[in-house]
Amino acid sequence: MSSVVIAVIAVVAIVLLSLLLAIRIVQQYEMGVHFRLGKIIGVRAPGLRPIVPVIDVLRRVSLRIITMPIQSQGIITRDNVSIDVSAVAYFKVVDAVKSVVAIENVGAAINQIAQTTLRKVVGQHTLDETLAETDRINKNIREILDVATADWGLLVTLVELKDIQLPESMKRAMARQAEAEREKRAKIIAAEGEALAADKLAVAADIMLAHPLALQLRNLQSLVEIGVDKNTTVVFPAPLMSTIQELGSFISREKAASDLIPPPPGAVAAATNGGIQRRHHASNEARVPS
Repeated sequence: MSSVVIAVIAVVAIVLLSLLLAIRIVQQYEMGVHFRLGKIIGVRAPGLRPIVPVIDVLRRVSLRIITMPIQSQGIITRDNVSIDVSAVAYFKVVDAVKSVVAIENVGAAINQIAQTTLRKVVGQHTLDETLAETDRINKNIREILDVATADWGLLVTLVELKDIQLPESMKRAMARQAEAEREKRAKIIAAEGEALAADKLAVAADIMLAHPLALQLRNLQSLVEIGVDKNTTVVFPAPLMSTIQELGSFISREKAASDLIPPPPGAVAAATNGGIQRRHHASNEARVPS
């Protein structure tokens, strides 16, 4: 009885083992390449896929986008500057059969060709172009990689320069250049301000030339502003004193001219009557006995 049980258990174990060997599960993000006796007989979609044990082999290939860092490497630019550049590439398998048959190790192959392409493309540009035109460099690297990896069933979706390390001497030189550029802009702005101020002063000078009293009033206003502070001693220059004298003479002439203008007739009559009345009142007071 025990031998029968052992035989049943052995048969069940063999059946289960055969099922495990004859069934493969292909995930949703994968494609299966089905080989039979070393020959491709088809591509299997995601799901439960049976195979013949020992005779068949099912190679599963991931179709997800793979992120591959490109390690930093020394590159000499076109203007003979040594820099260290690292990047990152994103690619995916678009043809599962080619990725299995055309090349042995897809990851290692694309890593090597990405490094050589990065060195080649960056070496064709100057340092300033490398720093300022990273988008164009990324596009050129991706286009070259797409052409090279098309026979491998791969598609390079994106390449980005991740880090650019400059020598310390070059960093100091660029810092001095940036500082000089800022100083240049500051001097240009100051010169533009001086030119604008000069234009405004020329306009003000023309106005004061047409109106001499405006210049005199402006001088007096400046004296008031100077005298705001305590313990201020103001020394009047000779031209300013003459200007003040001329202003005083002008005011005197204006006053004298206003005195020479005859009063209206009514005002003269009123003034005459008032004088007569005052004289008459004075004579009456003189007749009163003491």
